[in-house]
Amino acid sequence: MSSPTEIFAASIVPDAVEALTELGRPDEAEPRVDALELNGRRLDRPWMLAVGARCRATVLAARCDVGAAVRTAGCALTQHDRLAMPFERARTQLLLGRLIRRERSDATAALRDALAIFEQLGTPLWADRARAELAGAGRRARRPAQDGLTPAEQRVAELAASGLTNRDVAATLFISSKTV
Repeated sequence: MSSPTEIFAASIVPDAVEALTELGRPDEAEPRVDALELNGRRLDRPWMLAVGARCRATVLAARCDVGAAVRTAGCALTQHDRLAMPFERARTQLLLGRLIRRERSDATAALRDALAIFEQLGTPLWADRARAELAGAGRRARRPAQDGLTPAEQRVAELAASGLTNRDVAATLFISSKTV
């Protein structure tokens, strides 16, 4: 698939990749990611390399390969060092925080950095997403609800009850199928 990759022509690609993966269609997102990565390497375009890596991490997470997704998001942040685009960096930090929040304590730092940038840029919807992830990262202790489930377990149960497969639930929540 041929896909434009310069910022002016491809600014919607990251949103399209995110939407497709949220819908459980990472195979449709992957050609867009491939184009960003290929042209980013070929032309040494920091935006394509950074966003391409973030999109690749999103696809990997949707396929339940969270470890590879975390590593790839880290590579994206390295590319962001070459850019003066704080919003794009904050989106990558938000993704990284989501990916690692259940695995490591440094998720909170990534999520706080993303929140600070989103607030500074005046993007309330993105700031709300970061706040929601921070709230989840802060729930370290198991606090059962009245029905005996933690908030995370309740969310898994709701998604499963809605008809999603374990793999789909895992991809939606950025956790492994085994955890579901």
